[in-house]
Amino acid sequence: MKLTNISVTSAMFAIAIAASGSTGIAFADTPNVQTPSPVIFLADNLNEPDGLGWCIDTVGRGFADKLHAHSCKPQGGDVQFTYNKKAHSIESAEFNGKCMSVDAAQQPAEFELLDCDAESAEQRFTFDASNGFFKPLDSPNLCIGVGEQYRAAGPFSSRDLVLINCADAQAVYMSWTIR
Repeated sequence: MKLTNISVTSAMFAIAIAASGSTGIAFADTPNVQTPSPVIFLADNLNEPDGLGWCIDTVGRGFADKLHAHSCKPQGGDVQFTYNKKAHSIESAEFNGKCMSVDAAQQPAEFELLDCDAESAEQRFTFDASNGFFKPLDSPNLCIGVGEQYRAAGPFSSRDLVLINCADAQAVYMSWTIR
């Protein structure tokens, strides 16, 4: 599988037989997400060292205009996001009026937290509840996912948010749960 900013080998994670989460897809390692709702998190724990799972998060502490995936923080805050189905937007619960934005044409893709703009194609996403995939509305062949490698981020861990070719990637990297 090839991510837009990370190459991944084909020897990855096995998917378990028993179904987990709301997606109906089975995962080997379900996270123990302690973050209060609302929260969007990766359906598989994907080696998060403390079993907390991976949430969308601002880079650094508090507000930042850059986004990545981060260990889901038990206290919530800047890892709390919600999906507005009507507006097709991923919105910060912590920072009112701020939405996820990504330019699918940019390589590597850069995820930002910007003022919500209903006219911005970069802020419009579809969510398929059957598999947990978020896709840019104008790039349905791409999915929002996480990079293969994680790194220390204070007492937690972080990963890059990436755009993945949905057909070439494993679900563990791009299947999200909305709670």
